[in-house]
Amino acid sequence: MTLGIVWFALVAIALGVYVVLDGFDFGVGILHRVVAKTDAERKTLLRSIGPVWDGNEVWLIAAAASLFVAFPKLFATAMSGFYLPLMIVLWLLVFRGLGIELRHQSDDALWKEAWDAAFSGASLLLAFALGAALGNVVRGVSLDGSGTFFAPLWTNLHVGRHVGVLDWYTITVGLTAVSITTLHGACWIADRTDDVLRERARTWGRRAWMSTVSLVVLTTGLTFVVQPNLAHNLRVHPMGLIAPLLVVASLAGVWLAMKRERHRRAFLCSAGAIFGLLGSAAYAIFPMVLPARDAVHGLSLEAAMGDAYALSVALWWWLPGMALATSYFVLLYRRMPATFRPDDPDEH
Repeated sequence: MTLGIVWFALVAIALGVYVVLDGFDFGVGILHRVVAKTDAERKTLLRSIGPVWDGNEVWLIAAAASLFVAFPKLFATAMSGFYLPLMIVLWLLVFRGLGIELRHQSDDALWKEAWDAAFSGASLLLAFALGAALGNVVRGVSLDGSGTFFAPLWTNLHVGRHVGVLDWYTITVGLTAVSITTLHGACWIADRTDDVLRERARTWGRRAWMSTVSLVVLTTGLTFVVQPNLAHNLRVHPMGLIAPLLVVASLAGVWLAMKRERHRRAFLCSAGAIFGLLGSAAYAIFPMVLPARDAVHGLSLEAAMGDAYALSVALWWWLPGMALATSYFVLLYRRMPATFRPDDPDEH
């Protein structure tokens, strides 16, 4: 295994941990106004993520920093090419945080409703935007001979040589991301609450499970159409099938766990499904890190990686650093209350 593949895997793992941890935050936000009907119930959902939601975003920073260290050319190319959607994501992250932190600053019903809408809307749009971004990477972007590109929000919504951020494929991937984060959030709510909130979350979880299965099947079929490298990798690297098989097994596990009311197990299985989907995306483009619509201009792993000596040194810092961060998060989650109830005292 080469140093480039090791860092490819490490960046993917850091990104996967971020999506799993912040993914249930997004799901709670998406379900915030439909699962919780009263002010006390909405406070309960916010308390269930209150100790961790901002900490979960540390993994986004870790993933971005790892990408910068390991693949500086990819980082520079992607940051400039996706500048417009990245600014949109930044503003959505801001409004999501404001929705969580500002709703309790006034007892006015309209004030609370406005910030609840900001929290829910930003959570939904963030899930969609990050899913569409992943779809752009899998589909390929309009890299030119100089190795640069700029992605407008859309062109004609077709997958051609010159594409924007949104087309029929990336929209489908974005909807898949919304669906599976909704499922992930429903599993979290069912595990961390009881009584009425749990039952409503189970209902929405079953709905999200059915839409997720349908969209995953559809997205998989469309990926074979837009990314021919996937069929090639199936022939050359059959071990990569572990990732899609993990998706299938995890989604089946979610359904069985929900049916048996094993909510913690359902949550862990939904996390496995997210990891499997991200692994499948990496499998579809490997050994490229940023495919191009014109395949000859794609950015390969070898071309994007930094200096080998620097990466070998960085590895000795990355591993203990991530071990320390992981230990902290394990401690944090273990110290959280097992169940949050509407009659619990309000921390604010």
